Formats: sequence, C-alpha cells, structure tokens
Amino acid sequence: MKPRGPSAAGTIALALALALCPLPGHAHLIETGLGPVYDGITHFALTPEDLIPALALAMLAGLRGAEHARRVPFVLPVAWLLGGVAGTLAGAPALVIPAWLPLLALGGLLAADARLPPAATVAIAALLGIALGYANGYAMAQAGPGLRGVVGIAGAVFVVTTLAAACVAARQAGWIRIAWRAAGGWVAASGLLLLGWSLR
Repeated sequence: MKPRGPSAAGTIALALALALCPLPGHAHLIETGLGPVYDGITHFALTPEDLIPALALAMLAGLRGAEHARRVPFVLPVAWLLGGVAGTLAGAPALVIPAWLPLLALGGLLAADARLPPAATVAIAALLGIALGYANGYAMAQAGPGLRGVVGIAGAVFVVTTLAAACVAARQAGWIRIAWRAAGGWVAASGLLLLGWSLR
C-alpha cells in the first residue's frame, strides 16, 4: 500500500498557521547568540554606515603616510570606545549625524588626496569615533549586549583600521595610488546617494 502524503487542506492550514505567527525581524543584527562581544563585532561588520567610514578614514591615513597610518588605528577605536560607553550610559539618543555626512566627507578627502597634517587626521578620527561610538553604544544598551558589545565593536574597529591603513601605506606606487583615490570617489558617491534619498 502506498503511503499517503499530507492533504492539500492540511498543507494550507500549516502554511496559514506559520504565516500568522511571524517572528520579529530586525534591520540590523545585534544578537548573534555567540555572546555580547561577538554581537558587537558582527554588528560593526554588518553595518555599512559604520564600516565604510572607518575603512575610508584608514585608507586616507594610509595614503598620507606611515605617521598618519600609525595614529589613526589607535585614536579611532579609543574614541569609539569612549563614545560607546557614553552611549550605553545615556538614557536617550544624542543628536545623530546623518549617515551621508561621514561618507561624503571622508570619501571626498580620500578622492582629493587631501594633504592633511597629522593633527587634523587625529581630530577627524576622534570626532568620527565619538559620534559613531555613541550611536553604537546606545543601540547596544537597548538591544542587550551593553558595554561588552561596545568592546567588541572597538576591537573590530582596531583590527579593520590597522589592516586597511597598513595595506594602503605599503602599496602606493603608480596606479595603485589612483585606485585608492577611486575608492574614495565611490565612498563619496555613496554619501551623495544617501543625501539624495534623505532629501526626497
């Protein structure tokens, strides 16, 4: 005797039951189930409005030379950590910088190959770290990982900026320098696109 499969009515009933009991969805992954530090690392890696400005700043520092490339990987994560601690302790979000502003500013500086003094690069790193760190800290406090999530983000920022700044500082001969600047143009174009969307 041939085994009977599920009836059409049973399949429809199961599909309706599943459709009427949805799980909550989130735009940004905060909790991975691996622990709060990994939640922070994953949040940074999957949030383009955090990852791309950090990479653009590291590339700008590397393009400016070894002195800049050595300072930014330490200043940016420390500022991010301080901003994140302030964000987790705050009861309300502060004035949020628009996502297009860091992309447009850093991408423009990178594409223009701006000759900044080391103090200016450090100041940009500190401002960026505090602003984005505060927003991340507030998000971590609301979602659950808290300060340990902020530590994971700061660690990820350190690794990403160190590798990117070292790679750019070591490879600048000929057309490769133009390629780094072209990447800055794409970052700035992303900022312009976000600006256009925010104005519509």
